[in-house]
Amino acid sequence: MGSGFRKFCLQFCCCCCARDEDDEDEKQPLVPQDPLEYFNREVQKRRDEETNLWSTPGDPSHSERDDDRTLYTLIQARNKTRMGSTGYRRLSVDIEAMRDTRREVRDKWKTILENLGFMAEADSLLTVSAGASHDRMRNAPAARAMLTALHSETSIFNSKEPPPERYLFILDRLIYLDIAEDFMAKARRFYPPRDDSDEEMSPLGINLPLLLARVEAMNGGGDEDDDTYIPFTV
Repeated sequence: MGSGFRKFCLQFCCCCCARDEDDEDEKQPLVPQDPLEYFNREVQKRRDEETNLWSTPGDPSHSERDDDRTLYTLIQARNKTRMGSTGYRRLSVDIEAMRDTRREVRDKWKTILENLGFMAEADSLLTVSAGASHDRMRNAPAARAMLTALHSETSIFNSKEPPPERYLFILDRLIYLDIAEDFMAKARRFYPPRDDSDEEMSPLGINLPLLLARVEAMNGGGDEDDDTYIPFTV
């Protein structure tokens, strides 16, 4: 499995994915000699996380999907708001709520991959950068069919809205590694479909149109500390 995965990484991922993770861990001390190195690494980790959260990786504007557009607008609004203000804190709550929803979906995928034995490779398999291209996919039709099946036959996604495009690229990788069918079987077993009542009771349901309307109204003017802004909460 190791050599095949490294071959896959060389073709589909950045070169850093193909390095031996055990060797890399041995090279990383628990306490770095240069404190700035630690903080720089944490900043880069946060930037990578933000890049990796977009639903449609090939959309440089982050605006093709409603959830991408809403999250991007929230981040831009917070960047223009004074740090520490009431408006800044409220926007941060909204941003983290949306990210928590996406992280929960990602954690489900990671759980299945780890259960299949991909303990060390799960994070690399689930990493999709903004520069991902459909032209590099090997099994796009099959991946699309599987993504549709996962969305309709399991509860691995939190919404009835179309699933994020990023998981199309991940499924293409799993097909290439010949583990897609095993992944589908585990997904059906671990996350059976919920009925409508379960969907309504889910604490992670997001009213995207309402949240986007709030942000657009806030961008139209008004005091950043105005208490009339109602944050999105879960």
